[in-house]
Amino acid sequence: MSQSWCDRIAQLSAMMEECVLCPRRCGVNRLKGEVGVCGVGADALVASYGPHFGEESVLVGRFGSGTIFFAGCNLKCVFCQNYDISHLRRGITMSPRELAGAMLELSDSGCHNINLVTPTHQIARIVEAVGIARNKGLEVPLVYNCGGYESVEVLKLLEGIVDIYMPDIKYGDNEAGRKYSQVPDYWDRCREAVSEMHRQVGDLEISCVKLGSGQQIKIATRGLLVRHLVMPNDIANTRAVVEFLATQISKDTYVNIMPQYRTEWNATKFPELSRRITRDEYIRAMDEARRVGLYRFAD
Repeated sequence: MSQSWCDRIAQLSAMMEECVLCPRRCGVNRLKGEVGVCGVGADALVASYGPHFGEESVLVGRFGSGTIFFAGCNLKCVFCQNYDISHLRRGITMSPRELAGAMLELSDSGCHNINLVTPTHQIARIVEAVGIARNKGLEVPLVYNCGGYESVEVLKLLEGIVDIYMPDIKYGDNEAGRKYSQVPDYWDRCREAVSEMHRQVGDLEISCVKLGSGQQIKIATRGLLVRHLVMPNDIANTRAVVEFLATQISKDTYVNIMPQYRTEWNATKFPELSRRITRDEYIRAMDEARRVGLYRFAD
């Protein structure tokens, strides 16, 4: 493990002493067992890991995306579809060496990448694990699959470590983030974070890979992949999101505009969230994206 890598691990660990790993800046000493909003202490808390075939096709390929689901979250989305993991924090503690072993197991099984789901609050131990795994031969791309509420200071420490950034952009304004995810500045921090991600890795690069059977598949190798969930009553402010991507990031942004909103967790407490989206709502969202010049849509 290079000294530079060790320095980054040390810096990320130090950020947990008065935790500032995400924009909430809870200030608790996680190294001594205190917990902030994410509800997780110093060690990695893993809900599950394995090949995942429900991600974007450029991540899944033939053998799946090597997905590791981390428990806890720095957001408190009232409509969370993984609430048992994110809110209830169901998982087991893993050391960096055990986590590295999981990464290598996924890679050895043929997975095309290591997909870190909700890594934000556990990134210090993740980077330590990645260093161990790389030294033992891990070569597949690392995917940072997050909710979009990120610290630019932390992201800068991940430059050269993360290959593919895959943030959600949940809302195009701060008020929705305040009401539905309990953070006052989601839109501001998300725009800063996505801009930094794109600076590091650029637009999504996709390579054609030939399998032993002769079949050719397309696999993402590096870059930015953005997810945006269309919500009922345009709560997500899709127009602002796609205009930001087209004008401030790149018209070549690879984006997944997702129609699968469903009423989960505490969403039933909000009448405006208590239904699925309509077909017309999804069509309007796609039309907005095309209107501003976006054209690379996930399948």
